[in-house]
Amino acid sequence: MKEKTLRPFGMRDKLGYLFGDFGNDFSFILSSSFLMKFYTDVMGVSPVVVGAIMMIARFVDAFTDVAMGRICDRSRTTPNGKFKPWILRMCGPVAIASFLMYQSSLANMGMTFKIVYLFITYILWGSVFYTSINIPYGSMASAISNDPSDRQSLSTFRTMGGMLAGALVTVGVPLVAYDKIIVNGVEQDSMNGGKVTIIAGIFSVLSIVCYLLCYKLTTERVKCEANAEAVKNNSTLRMLKNAVTNRPLISIIVASILMLLAQLTMQAMANYVFPNFYRNAKAQSLSMVMMGAGMMLAAILVKPLSKKFGKAEISSVSNLLAAVVCFALYFVRPSNVWVYSAFQMVCWLGLGVFSMVCWALITDVIDYSELKNGIREDGSVYALYSFARKLGQAASAGLSGLLLQMIGYSQETMFDEKVVNGIFDISTLVPAIGFLLLGLVLWFWYPLRKKQVDANVEALAAKHGTGKEN
Repeated sequence: MKEKTLRPFGMRDKLGYLFGDFGNDFSFILSSSFLMKFYTDVMGVSPVVVGAIMMIARFVDAFTDVAMGRICDRSRTTPNGKFKPWILRMCGPVAIASFLMYQSSLANMGMTFKIVYLFITYILWGSVFYTSINIPYGSMASAISNDPSDRQSLSTFRTMGGMLAGALVTVGVPLVAYDKIIVNGVEQDSMNGGKVTIIAGIFSVLSIVCYLLCYKLTTERVKCEANAEAVKNNSTLRMLKNAVTNRPLISIIVASILMLLAQLTMQAMANYVFPNFYRNAKAQSLSMVMMGAGMMLAAILVKPLSKKFGKAEISSVSNLLAAVVCFALYFVRPSNVWVYSAFQMVCWLGLGVFSMVCWALITDVIDYSELKNGIREDGSVYALYSFARKLGQAASAGLSGLLLQMIGYSQETMFDEKVVNGIFDISTLVPAIGFLLLGLVLWFWYPLRKKQVDANVEALAAKHGTGKEN
């Protein structure tokens, strides 16, 4: 297909890319926010065991992510593109695997069975099927357009898709999934496993719909058949060697690990802070709406700010702001749940800026890598980045599970005063440290400032002979 016959980049692509992350996050946010709570409170599994399983799965991803990236880079471009076909192939398997993780009917099975079942279904979902759809989806951004402004728009719309899914998941689940129970004469909120199973099934169906919309609405325009041949001749070992010496890639990998450590700890611990510390599970839903408002404000501000100051520059400042807010929360320790939520909203504004630009940052890294190594490896670079993000997920899950175990959290002690105070400490200090380190990495280590990014775009345009890639 010749380039002149392709539909120009526009709102249809942005909406299609938005739906892609909408589909991703119906399973990803449900897992990162509620899976540990489901297995500790409904299935009765120790939090440190759940966290350990999540960490083990991420090491499996070291192989599956890179393998999927290489498969993408080595594949031929079809009439529907190089990356899009994988979305169509894998949307069903990833949705089914997600649903299987939340089977409350197995709560009375033996502990060994429940642990093995969690391990198998979590590996199938995250390390196999989610990888096989998320790597092509993320790599596709650089194939939809080679214009930096278009890519920033895709990054913003991707984050907005995740926000919309996040709003449905984090706002809707607490409203539906909790029942009132009496513990020691006091009314408390308790997760209803059967309701969570139904919710997981509904979200799986919705994720398939969103993936199909992504497939239908987006168009891959940047063709690189010669690059596919070059990738075949470039060994995985050489690709990894190039990655190790790639300062922008390594630093953005570290930044992403820190971001997810902070972000996912906040999300996961919200399921303990609101029902256990504040004893108000319903407040979690409205609090998530407030956090979403902070993210939406970030979406409005990010494009003009990044155009003027640079993506890395504004991301560093915004995350230092988020760190200050989290440290303030730890010391203030508000007794009112809505004061706590207001602090969180400001924190999510700071986090939102980096969330909006992180996908555009990785396309900048891909451009830099092509200029440095003479070969374009969208899938491989994105796979390494995706694996790094999963390390952040693992660090969050493992650390949260370990810290919950250390403060003595269990089905019997979940409302004890010492335990709930420990929950609050985890929910504020871990994100604060993560955001602080993230801001410092972006400021002092990550090298692709605005001036360098603009120069790389011009160099690639000169390399390919025109301002557009064929």
